[in-house]
Amino acid sequence: MLTFDDIKTLVANNEGAHIEFKKTTGQLDRGMETLCAFLNGSGGTVLFGITDDGEIKGQEVADSTKRIIAEHIRDLSPSAAVSVSYINIPDTDGYVISLHVEDSKMERPYMYKGRAYMRVESTTLTMPQDMYNNLLFERDGSKYRWESMVNEDLKTDDLDENEILKTVRLGVENGRLPETTGNDVAVVLKRFDVMDDSGLLKHAAAILFSKKEYGDYFQCMVRLARFQGTDKSEFIDNKQVRGNIFMLLDASMAFVFKHLSLSGHVDGLEREERLSVPYKAVREAIINALCHRDYRNAGESVGIAIYDDRVVIENPGTLPRGWKVEDLKLKKLSAAHNPIIANVLYKRKLLESWGRGISLMIDECIKYGLAEPVFDNSCGFFSVTFWYNHISTTQVPHKHHTSTTQVEQLVQILGDNECSVKEIMSLMGLNNRSYFTKKYLQPAVAEGWIAPLFPDTINSPKQKYYLTEKGKAFLNRM
Repeated sequence: MLTFDDIKTLVANNEGAHIEFKKTTGQLDRGMETLCAFLNGSGGTVLFGITDDGEIKGQEVADSTKRIIAEHIRDLSPSAAVSVSYINIPDTDGYVISLHVEDSKMERPYMYKGRAYMRVESTTLTMPQDMYNNLLFERDGSKYRWESMVNEDLKTDDLDENEILKTVRLGVENGRLPETTGNDVAVVLKRFDVMDDSGLLKHAAAILFSKKEYGDYFQCMVRLARFQGTDKSEFIDNKQVRGNIFMLLDASMAFVFKHLSLSGHVDGLEREERLSVPYKAVREAIINALCHRDYRNAGESVGIAIYDDRVVIENPGTLPRGWKVEDLKLKKLSAAHNPIIANVLYKRKLLESWGRGISLMIDECIKYGLAEPVFDNSCGFFSVTFWYNHISTTQVPHKHHTSTTQVEQLVQILGDNECSVKEIMSLMGLNNRSYFTKKYLQPAVAEGWIAPLFPDTINSPKQKYYLTEKGKAFLNRM
């Protein structure tokens, strides 16, 4: 129980982020609003019987006073543990009334009479809707996650069946799905948790597998820009791409290959051609941006900006509350903002964990002899910046005498995909089919890096190419 000396100590600290003075319980509503704000923060105390300037006046306490206080406490939602103390002022009939709450992060957001409040220094304010939504999401994440909400207008026919079954095949090959998974699309969608038990599809299904542009899903877009110089004053290239998450990843990597120059690196007697920034690091950053972005915000999108000295990849959304950017490098923190989407990417071996991804980006940059990437968590966005020394504006295809560079580019572009010649050329920004076949396709097939789906009918209109085990092994070493 509090003593009068405790009250004097509290009053001496003046009003602030964790303490509020009210002259009498005639201001009980205002005091309860502040108590609600303390519950939404890290706790605090409201003292009745204290003037604004800190003079201890006290007030009378009758049974009706205690009853009214109890009634007002019941107006907090959800129910809160409020410690109520009545402290007598020596040699008087007056009392100081203390209402105290502890840190209640796991139960917030709290409301008082249907409205949420927050504390800023010594001022109590109505909580903005977006902050309330964020706190609600933290408390009841699975219930209020946007990706897990159903869209009654979304049908299985709106999804790319080939992409769904490809995910199954890659999941089985990578040992992340059992061989008994099967090819029943409805069963697979339920296994991936993008369809509920009643057969309704969730938003996550559209993000992952949609086969056309949806007016309802402006989130399914990336902004791609190559700027002249080191600021945004002049564009070299600027485009927006829409599609499912796998389309966006392919388009983003193609844009990176198109606009990041290749440079020579001598390792022993061999000359290695590589991008200005590590391929693996950029790819990991893009995957993380697409996976962990805040999909509730349809007005914003993932952005990739390439300058003469850096690449910036940003996504709407911020780190979980309590996480700090500096902790990312020291701890392998991992918390999927969209666990359904993250799980499917994990099945395809596109994603391990966020913590590992941060380490991978840092390690790859160090191996390249570049500065560590810079992570920023502000203004509603999380961004990664890769700094590099600009060498030239040479575009793919590269003009070295050997086809090794072109073959490696083709392996990187193909990745886990099965693509036609037309699709590969589009991803690489190439137009001359004869040149592509001679410099890219034929050497890659001859060296055993890639193989056609239909080797006996090489010119089949359904022909596509995929990475062999040799090609996959090479890609994993890059």
